[in-house]
Amino acid sequence: MASFPRILSLLSLLSLLPFSYPSNNTTITLSLKPLLIPAAPLYRNTSLLNHLTASSLARAKQLKTPQLTKTPLFPRSYGGYSVSLSFGTPPQVLDFVMDTGSSLVWFPCTHLYLCSQCDFPNIDAGNITTFLPKSSSSAKIVGCKDPKCGLLFGPDVQTRCQGCDGTSVNCPQNCPDYVVEYGSGTTAGLLLSDTLVFSNNSVNDFVVGCSIFSDSQPCGIAGFGRGPASLPAQMGLKKFSYCLVSHRFDDKPETSELVLFRGYAGDGFRGGVRYTPFFNPSNPNPAYQDYYYVSLRKITVGGVHVKVPFKYLLPAANGSGGTIVDSGTTFTYLDQEVFELVAQEFEKQMGNYSRAKDIETRAGLRPCYNLTGNKPMVVPDLFFHFKGGVKVEFPLADYFSIIGDQSDVVCMTMVSSSVNVNDIGGAGGATEGPSIIIGNYQQQNFYVEYDLENKRIGFRKQICK
Repeated sequence: MASFPRILSLLSLLSLLPFSYPSNNTTITLSLKPLLIPAAPLYRNTSLLNHLTASSLARAKQLKTPQLTKTPLFPRSYGGYSVSLSFGTPPQVLDFVMDTGSSLVWFPCTHLYLCSQCDFPNIDAGNITTFLPKSSSSAKIVGCKDPKCGLLFGPDVQTRCQGCDGTSVNCPQNCPDYVVEYGSGTTAGLLLSDTLVFSNNSVNDFVVGCSIFSDSQPCGIAGFGRGPASLPAQMGLKKFSYCLVSHRFDDKPETSELVLFRGYAGDGFRGGVRYTPFFNPSNPNPAYQDYYYVSLRKITVGGVHVKVPFKYLLPAANGSGGTIVDSGTTFTYLDQEVFELVAQEFEKQMGNYSRAKDIETRAGLRPCYNLTGNKPMVVPDLFFHFKGGVKVEFPLADYFSIIGDQSDVVCMTMVSSSVNVNDIGGAGGATEGPSIIIGNYQQQNFYVEYDLENKRIGFRKQICK
């Protein structure tokens, strides 16, 4: 970090360009691809699976106890989805984790970028692609008095600008540096504004984090949350949608579409979509306003209503309870009591099958069952019931996965702090924040539409690829 002042000096020489918006009624389609992990649903390395489970728990812990400048992200090689975006003049292309649970967009930045503990499979920590501000004629540092500084730090940040009087517009002070903490690492840097480039239009003066140092974060993140610094907010999107290709295509060049829409889209992008409204909790912590809360009414397993206490279904004033949809979490997280009720119902209905307790301990998942011979295993169906009569039936592969070298074990792929995890600490002890976090594993092969204009989210089962 001793060279950080040199970076600031370099960036302060960058040129300025006027701000403009892209034209209206524009649809932008991007490719989404799974980040690289061993091919699923067959996981041959239970220690890696344990790490993926633990990363989901660490992510849940961070989402349940956020701060304003937190940008949730877990290690790049373990279960997220990436999107390629172009910044700068001329454009520089980088990969980002697409994350609906946070709002800041940031990338690894400058030749001096350092990433500690970034030796993941398929990633060379010494050869991470970084954004080079000096190579972009449109990049500039965001000033402390610039209203865009408040997108991340809040409008009152301008009252804390040092060396400026209350009326100064051309304040020489830069917007404060950010230090972002995650469940599994950190990143730090300063805010830039630059051009976000698409094939059919561009967004000038887009605020993006220029990260100089990270721990366990070799890939940038594109925040798609509800905060003012998010990509949808800065682009003025009316809607966006995605269909997450199955994790069995990890390590393969398979992609699916991420669609960004700025104009009117009628009642839905596609037919058959069922909508449930966003829920806006009255929590005083503004960090929770980044999340896409939805009203989960009940959970059924094999047609049996799992009687989840009401306090877990509806967010309370202190921020506890409720359900969010999060593309950055891998396995769906359930608070301990909720998880136990769901797991026990599966255990009750699958009591004729033998448990694989050794795999449960090693993988950090529960319940797990042995597959014996050619005898078929019957697994109860799983439904989440949302406000508005929306019933989401999860495909079997979304909540039970084959584990082990001989394909002889299946495990439920939802997690809680009640499950033994040997790698990273879970979300136990976090009494605030959402009780249920619907992760990307349970969103596989669903068309998911975020209707921002009408404040609702839509689901439809669909084979993405």
